[in-house]
Amino acid sequence: MAKGYEVLRMLIPTGGWAIQGNDFDSIVYDEGVKALTKAQFNAGLADYDAWVLEQESIKAIAKTELLAKLGITNNEAKLLLS
Repeated sequence: MAKGYEVLRMLIPTGGWAIQGNDFDSIVYDEGVKALTKAQFNAGLADYDAWVLEQESIKAIAKTELLAKLGITNNEAKLLLS
């Protein structure tokens, strides 16, 4: 299950908030940051795991495309970075 800060990082990636635990009522927003509704926060809790999988998939596709562009394998890239 997602933690409150993870959901906020997903929904408001620019920051401007602080939270204690998973308690919606403990969220404090910086001036100028649009506050979430409790429904948005709860929906974020429900959607977080799928969002993480989507982000990992996007990253894997980008990595594969870059390796293809460079004409090297994943093992060759690891060798270069070691």
